Amino acid sequence: MTAVHQFVPMLHRADAVGRHTLALRDALVERGVASRIYVELNDPETESETHPYAKYAGEAERGDVLVYQFATASDMAGWLAGRPEPLVVNYHNVTPPDYYAPWNNAMARHQVRAQQELRALAPRAVLGLAVSAFNEAELSEAGYVRTAVVPPAAAMTVVPQAPPSASPAPPSAGACWIAIGRMAPNKSLERALVALLVARAHYDPYTTLLVVGRPVVPSYTAALHRFADELGLHDAVTFAGALSDDDLSTVLRRADALVVSSRHEGFGVPVIEAMSVGVPVVANAAGALPEVVGDGGLLVDAADPYVLADAADRVRRDAPLREVLARAASARVAALDLPSAGPRAAELVLSL
Repeated sequence: MTAVHQFVPMLHRADAVGRHTLALRDALVERGVASRIYVELNDPETESETHPYAKYAGEAERGDVLVYQFATASDMAGWLAGRPEPLVVNYHNVTPPDYYAPWNNAMARHQVRAQQELRALAPRAVLGLAVSAFNEAELSEAGYVRTAVVPPAAAMTVVPQAPPSASPAPPSAGACWIAIGRMAPNKSLERALVALLVARAHYDPYTTLLVVGRPVVPSYTAALHRFADELGLHDAVTFAGALSDDDLSTVLRRADALVVSSRHEGFGVPVIEAMSVGVPVVANAAGALPEVVGDGGLLVDAADPYVLADAADRVRRDAPLREVLARAASARVAALDLPSAGPRAAELVLSL
């Protein structure tokens, strides 16, 4: 084998796809395998580490293997489909277009295109890697014959690792919930807002919610702000937008519960971040969340705001439950062994 080169539409150092791409490159280089990263669009922060994908045609060598980090539609997909080199598709997730259609038809069409490209690459792929069993099932449905599961590498770098603590929450004016992730329709943050209303009415009138994540669909973001105001939650909800790693680490450690109301999740990095520092997780039992959370958090039907509110209240008030969840969460994070995901992916690719 001459080299293993990766292709990703844009390399972001701060997101899960970017971290996984960089970890795989580093694992390959450590094994003495040449590895470059090719992109369709440049990110100024990583421009020195990437190459325009069209240049690969003049740099290809006999024995190369190509890895496509797949998370969105891109012109690279059709281009890679026409290349002769063995292709590995590393599938991170595509949100179904139905979630976007009511809010932004152009984004919904983009998701349809991504699904079509995933299927079109199946006959070319000698291996499909998925970040979860949930996503592996989507690969199989799309026509991929040989598949394996490798979680996203370095997913915990946002929060420095520390021994989980199940000590009682410090006294405060009220419970502090946090929701982390892109403000996209599949995250169903409106469910968290209604659960917050229930919690303030029946459990703790001073409960607050901090929403951390960059807006994705302007109409959905505006609707969430209006909905919070209409529910009388203007002073109880803070939309913080994207935060730096350090700021995210700080606010997460102060939270009483991570509330995950998402209806479609390919993995759920914030869940790992919370469990790694002992913050109780209350998550919707959908998508990949059950396999990622395991018994390290409470899995609920987030469509029922009373169930979601009750679970978030329990993990704050019930010290024995927090202790059980903290131990289980620590064991779950250790079992996933995310720091070794890059080397594991490298071994699978090199085995070709």
